[in-house]
Amino acid sequence: MKRATFGPGGNSESFYAQGMKSTLQAPGWLEKMGLDAYEYQAGNGLRTGEATLRAIGEKAKEHGILMSLHTPYFISLSGVEQEKRLKSLDYIRDSLAAAELLGADTIVVHSGSAAKISREEAMALARDTLERVADEMGETPIHIGLETMGKINQLGTLDEVLDLCKVAKCFYPVVDFGHLNACELGYFTDSDSYKRIFDRIGEVLGDDYAKNLHCHFSKIEYTKAGEKKHLTFDDTQYGPQFEPLGEVIVKYGLTPRIICESAGTMAEDALYMKKACYGEF
Repeated sequence: MKRATFGPGGNSESFYAQGMKSTLQAPGWLEKMGLDAYEYQAGNGLRTGEATLRAIGEKAKEHGILMSLHTPYFISLSGVEQEKRLKSLDYIRDSLAAAELLGADTIVVHSGSAAKISREEAMALARDTLERVADEMGETPIHIGLETMGKINQLGTLDEVLDLCKVAKCFYPVVDFGHLNACELGYFTDSDSYKRIFDRIGEVLGDDYAKNLHCHFSKIEYTKAGEKKHLTFDDTQYGPQFEPLGEVIVKYGLTPRIICESAGTMAEDALYMKKACYGEF
């Protein structure tokens, strides 16, 4: 029976504390922990050579680790300067090439900003960018994931992401539950609040999108402007709590991939989530 899968976004502090030196070692390390996914972090740019990316992908396949890639943060789907905005096509193209070397099935893209223009204008610019992406790269077997964002002045509410995903079949929602919780100043209070997210995705895009969702999860400190900083699961002041989400996953037989983005304890907290769903394994 297929189950949800869990893993970290990048390497935990403990990875290096235990003497690991290279992401080449991450897949084997994660398998020993009992995890089954890994999101390669290229937020600050793709700086790793093709040979190394291919080697990481081979190690991931050897150890049964499902791969995804987070694209550079400087991608701007809604940028008002057209030259910079269209440069995003190059970054997405490069990210897809890197994902192919890694054996990744998903790249994660930030939706953009709505700080200096109206949300309607930002959405129009983002749609134009994504239409260009689809025209050029729409046949890719790799999912181009559009992430829900954590700051109120960013593009990327759940409904905005779902609307942008309708531009073409290559686009998929990536739900960051910590981001949504921060934007709504504490939205997730029980299992029903999580279930509503899956229900909405199913309603707009179809049940397969909802059941097999690519997700991010971490506790996040927030202010009235939204996200401030990522925390660890040890934090007791800010949410969201994972347990109600775990209840929804198990009760409805959902099979998301959940990437943990805790501050330095992402592998450990990913393992906690897996055990919360399925017990010891």
